[in-house]
Amino acid sequence: MKWNSYIKDFQSYLKIERGLSKNTIDNYSFDIERLCLFLSENQIDISPLKIQEETIQQFIYAVSSEVNARSQARIISGLKSFFGYLIFEDYRLDNPLELIESPKTGRKLPDTLSVDEIDALIKSIDLTSNEGERNRAMLETLYGCGLRVSELVSLKISDLFFEEGFIKITGKGNKQRFVPIGSLAQKYIQVYKETVRVHLNVKKEHGDVLFLNRRGSQLTRAMIFTIIKDLAVKIELNKKISPHTFRHSFATHLLENGADLRSIQLMLGHESITTTEIYLHLDRKFLSEVINNFHPRKS
Repeated sequence: MKWNSYIKDFQSYLKIERGLSKNTIDNYSFDIERLCLFLSENQIDISPLKIQEETIQQFIYAVSSEVNARSQARIISGLKSFFGYLIFEDYRLDNPLELIESPKTGRKLPDTLSVDEIDALIKSIDLTSNEGERNRAMLETLYGCGLRVSELVSLKISDLFFEEGFIKITGKGNKQRFVPIGSLAQKYIQVYKETVRVHLNVKKEHGDVLFLNRRGSQLTRAMIFTIIKDLAVKIELNKKISPHTFRHSFATHLLENGADLRSIQLMLGHESITTTEIYLHLDRKFLSEVINNFHPRKS
């Protein structure tokens, strides 16, 4: 059994036991296949059970001239996971990448939108169509609650607790959290439910899903990306944005207006507060104002 069979087993493991998305699994697979291509081009006939650190180092050196440090680090991480899986399944005893260090990449600051830009995007939605009411409700929820795109498309009607002012979110690793939802997002969700969703021929398996396409099925992640991209083009926004940009903007605007990191962490569903701390780097002017306003030795 050579590489393909082990890769397929690894893909099944990532999907069934790790519960990873297709996009993530495809990224892992691409990194392994890149290593396979390197071996083929250099006529190195070796199985994943026998390959050693020296050969992996040669591969890393070869790709380092083709990709940036961040991509190189991702490749190393993906291969470590693959060989870690082989150890987990008792196919081999060691990980050939154990001593291989990833290059220093620095932390990329997330792109954000201003409040005016978010307002402009939402105002550009064509509300004469059913999809317009849905899209307005979705973007208000995406920004108002700081959701991941996967959390938005899987949001259920039974997850809405408007009287209490919260929605229940199922995030990474099926971990659940309650996130506050503002009156504006609540209002537009209600409008969508009562004027659009109620008239859809909803598929039985998607009966509890909140945001649906015109055929009554759950929206895909790709559809959300397309909706946002089209709106950005419509208002001639000179930024490359995605659903995640709304999440970043949610966290940034909360921080700028005085929210504490721990609260933001809980709302975003970050397992570690170090992940949330990246937002501290976004507005140094704001941090200076915090010192000037609150530190006892400010002057």
